[in-house]
Amino acid sequence: MYKDRVLLIDGLNLFTRHFIANPAMSENGDHVGGVSGFFNAMMYLVEKCKPESVIVIWEGGGSDKKRGLFKDYKKGSRPQKLNRYYEDDIPSTYENRSYQLKTLIAILSCVPVCQTYISGAEADDAIGYLSKYLLKEKNKIIISSDHDFYQLINETTIIWSPTLKAFVDKEKVIERFGIHPNNFCLAKSITGDPSDNIPGVKGVGYKSLSKRFQKLTESHEYMLYDMITDAKSMIKPKGPKIFENIVNNEDLIKRNNRLVLLDTNNLSLNHIQKIENDIENFIPTWNNMNMQKILKESTIKTIDPLRWNYLLRNLKKGTIK
Repeated sequence: MYKDRVLLIDGLNLFTRHFIANPAMSENGDHVGGVSGFFNAMMYLVEKCKPESVIVIWEGGGSDKKRGLFKDYKKGSRPQKLNRYYEDDIPSTYENRSYQLKTLIAILSCVPVCQTYISGAEADDAIGYLSKYLLKEKNKIIISSDHDFYQLINETTIIWSPTLKAFVDKEKVIERFGIHPNNFCLAKSITGDPSDNIPGVKGVGYKSLSKRFQKLTESHEYMLYDMITDAKSMIKPKGPKIFENIVNNEDLIKRNNRLVLLDTNNLSLNHIQKIENDIENFIPTWNNMNMQKILKESTIKTIDPLRWNYLLRNLKKGTIK
């Protein structure tokens, strides 16, 4: 076990990935890929990373503050359809998704894994708060395919990407985007994020940004005010339009920055207190009987309880070698 190493799991992100693609079925004929895929992925990471604790962060209803700031934020987002393998065999994706989430949360409550749920805010912001403040001194591994978390990467925080099946650290972010993690939030505020329906400055991508603004590649935090000042000084009649476009879209960039910044700005005091109480009052337990009951009732055979028994007992005791 590695002292002070914590796994922070973006619950819906990891669940949704397996819900869509994992073809596992229960003996009752229900699709259970989201449940078994999440569990087995988490156990793989427990074995690989040997943490002292695991925290799963759930969300519900999205962010009220972000929608108040930009009414079209994530507009049109819907639960994704199941793997095409099933075709029309499963009539209600929504019903099955809810069933799987309920089952997953129930099973997780039987093992020494802390769960926290926040309503009216996003898991991204909760994980940002945990990383920057409550667990600042801990070594953290964030489990998510969401690029928003790249802004949190530092000496004590890295990402495990289920999509890349690899760890993402400072060097990989710079290699892929040409942007230092300390400046990733600013860069994303300019490029936008189509997946969240956040419009960016037209014609501006990460590579063009890093090419024209060298300071974005450096560890020193590049402030928007300084960037606008630099852009104004580089505008030329026949020069690249990127500088003029950024200057003309300062208000858009400021709005986007408030949307993508992972800090306390999009959390209420009640959200913060709820997160702190859930984590600080969590007592690791192992209820093998109840877990076996849930697995039997749901006829899920794609989770090995013996493997879980050994690994999660050791996680609770902190004795995994």
